[in-house]
Amino acid sequence: METQKFCQSCAMPLVNPEDFGTESCGGKSEDYCRYCYENGAFRKEESMDEMIETCIPFAIEAGEYKTADEARAAMREFFPKMKRWAAA
Repeated sequence: METQKFCQSCAMPLVNPEDFGTESCGGKSEDYCRYCYENGAFRKEESMDEMIETCIPFAIEAGEYKTADEARAAMREFFPKMKRWAAA
């Protein structure tokens, strides 16, 4: 059984081929989603805290968390372990 992949910038589940971002050579990124990464670069330069605030509404809509405070606390624990933010 294959483990679930998540974007290493925003934690979006990477399920379908169209979910993946692209490298500068045109191939798919193995680490980042299409919303975060395109043509080998991040689509938007932002801090981890800015990314968390961007992701909160999507996480609540997906049913992952009930409140913004709950989502924010969980993301502040998880995001520093992801590839993009661990290097920051």
